[in-house]
Amino acid sequence: MTRVIRDYTPADETSWLRCRVLSFLDTPYFDDVDQTKPQIPPPGFELVATDGSGAVLGAMDVTVDDDLATIDTVAVHPDHQHRGHGRALLAEARARARALNLNALDAWTRDHPDTLRWYRAMGFTESSHYLHVYAHHYTSPGEADRAVESRRPGLRPMAVFLNADLDDEERLRAEFSRVHVCRRFTLRL
Repeated sequence: MTRVIRDYTPADETSWLRCRVLSFLDTPYFDDVDQTKPQIPPPGFELVATDGSGAVLGAMDVTVDDDLATIDTVAVHPDHQHRGHGRALLAEARARARALNLNALDAWTRDHPDTLRWYRAMGFTESSHYLHVYAHHYTSPGEADRAVESRRPGLRPMAVFLNADLDDEERLRAEFSRVHVCRRFTLRL
């Protein structure tokens, strides 16, 4: 199969969205769905891995804020995983980050074993941690209500996304059905 690593173009949006949604489907990010691709302002960059027909096989978006480069999205379509597309996207991202005179590339991700294994295999080291807590009425009736201390009249929480300290993990796992450890990975360039 022919693989081309190139800059994202607006014509890639539908294929990019499908790639991202399908790659996230079996991960803790399964509900992180967008109807349009978030824009990455310069000096950040947006990369895609495409096949001979131009279909997006993988995507990597990197934001740059001062001297920090962060992987915002990394996704490989499930039909094309384990073929080096993520590794090829990362190699290009590393080269571009170095060209911007950046010293490190970081990423935040949840506790999905395949994803954690990939970051470690690519040379990233793990450092900071915190919790992502989802309280959702349809997952567990009353869960979203428990997550909100005071309510506004006429509004009923149906889903709440919260961040919490890792020290509260045991208590929160007992109270909510969906708690993820969010981990920071850093790759020195």
